[in-house]
Amino acid sequence: MSSGNECQPQTLIKPALGEREAAELVDRVFGLKVSWIRSLPSYDDQNFHVRVSAEGADEYVLKITNSEDSQKPELIEAQTQAMMFLSAEGFPSATPYLTKDGNIMSLESGGARAGSKKYMVRLLTYLPGTPVAKIGTNAQILYEIGRLAASVDKVLSEKFQHPSVRSLHRGQFIWNLANVPLLDQYIYALGQNKYRAVVEQVIEQFKGKVIPKLSRFRACINHGDLNDHNILVDSSSASLENAHYRVSGILDFSDMSYGYYVFEVAIAIMYMMIESPDPLSIGGHVLAGFESVVPLTAEERGALFLLVSGRFAQSLIIAAHTAVLYPENKEYLTITAKTGWKHLMTMFEVGQEAVEKTWFETAQAYTHRAPA
Repeated sequence: MSSGNECQPQTLIKPALGEREAAELVDRVFGLKVSWIRSLPSYDDQNFHVRVSAEGADEYVLKITNSEDSQKPELIEAQTQAMMFLSAEGFPSATPYLTKDGNIMSLESGGARAGSKKYMVRLLTYLPGTPVAKIGTNAQILYEIGRLAASVDKVLSEKFQHPSVRSLHRGQFIWNLANVPLLDQYIYALGQNKYRAVVEQVIEQFKGKVIPKLSRFRACINHGDLNDHNILVDSSSASLENAHYRVSGILDFSDMSYGYYVFEVAIAIMYMMIESPDPLSIGGHVLAGFESVVPLTAEERGALFLLVSGRFAQSLIIAAHTAVLYPENKEYLTITAKTGWKHLMTMFEVGQEAVEKTWFETAQAYTHRAPA
């Protein structure tokens, strides 16, 4: 979803290639002739769905990384190697189509003009499925998403080894949940939004109640962005009323960084709340799935409410800031804001104790039964 360590208000970093330029890029770099190409929505990278005239798999996603992250080849290498590792471990993750030179990525100019920015380019296998955002979620898929979040972090943290993995220590990376305090510098973008006081409260509580406890949380590698557009599912049931879903794709590893297990479940809960008509009921199902793989400690559970609130604050504030930079992409950038403000307000109106009671009682019920 994001760009590098810090969003710079004066810097435009998103690629802006046309479809013809993108098709020529696929031909020149990967040696494939494009038969059909379509732009895909994106945050600050640029993505294209591509069909090519070739044997075997003929659908790909051309991913053109923003100019800031393109200056960090080791980071993109780590993300791509992680995708390849997860695919080999049986997770539904994309893998790269190699360049004509046999590499997983290539640094390319974004235009013919002198001084054009350079962008890292990859061609990834296209994963079929429907984004979670477009289905009516039920307890079963929420549990599976929680289980997926824990499983991805666990296998990456325990088994993924590559020299580039050190680049995932990203310090001031604005989307890492540990960096909620950095939101102070972007809150200007809300103007005098009537909800501003709530996110300011979240940031201050986060500084006082979460930051001092970070060293007691269990560290791991986080995917960092398991949102409702980055998880694809398909259904094994013909009935929409009793659909049984399975995860068919995990997208967008650009927010990977070292963090903590509890960060991943908080992020997943927050994004699964977005499209739900009953958002406060969501957390317990996701938590139950997560804890079936990685049970949380009492201290990690105690931070969950503020971590979910912190992710809401990150999404709402950074989206508002980025929309200032890219007003033409405002509709996509503010998807979360359409319901995000309402859900965050509801969480604070209901209160931490009552919200946690709902989450924890729902999760506890799973210890006595299998997911529906």
